[in-house]
Amino acid sequence: MEPIRLKGKRAELIPLEPVHINDLFSAAASPEIWTFMSVDMKDKDVMESVVETALHQQKLGAEMPFTVIDTDTGRAVGSTRYLNISEPNKTLEIGWTWYNPSVWRTRINTECKYLLLSHAFEQLGMNRVQFKTDLRNIRSQNAIARLGAKKEGVLRNDRIMYDGYIRSSVVFSILKQEWPDVKLRLEAFLEQSV
Repeated sequence: MEPIRLKGKRAELIPLEPVHINDLFSAAASPEIWTFMSVDMKDKDVMESVVETALHQQKLGAEMPFTVIDTDTGRAVGSTRYLNISEPNKTLEIGWTWYNPSVWRTRINTECKYLLLSHAFEQLGMNRVQFKTDLRNIRSQNAIARLGAKKEGVLRNDRIMYDGYIRSSVVFSILKQEWPDVKLRLEAFLEQSV
């Protein structure tokens, strides 16, 4: 898959590049962002490693990482990506999503998910899009469910976090046949938050 740009009214998703490291590291300064993430963003070397790994996975065809730009300010406010891309099975995951707290509870996350889901189902022809989040992360679970994704279950002891904690992950998905209803739901949310 070739890198793409996706633009909404408040959010623009641009292909992740090494030149974004400084801006992303600045946006990532709040420790609460990383409570349930698999890295401890303690210094810029960590962000460099995250970006380098994402770009390597992109070259392998397994991921498509984005920098999220707030179109009101023109600044990077986070990152998200397609991952676990399986073109033969027409499935992918949306994840590794994080935002600076200044844009939490704004339209940015909803708009990013709308752009990513629209592209996945309507341009890439995906049959299934999944999301995973830490079992402890109730805020993220609520946000994913609010999109209209269905909770499928829990992957117990799914991964080891940077601090040694053994995380269980909650899995959600949206199927191709569910997308029209989910799309209408997201468009209604976006109209309310103009």
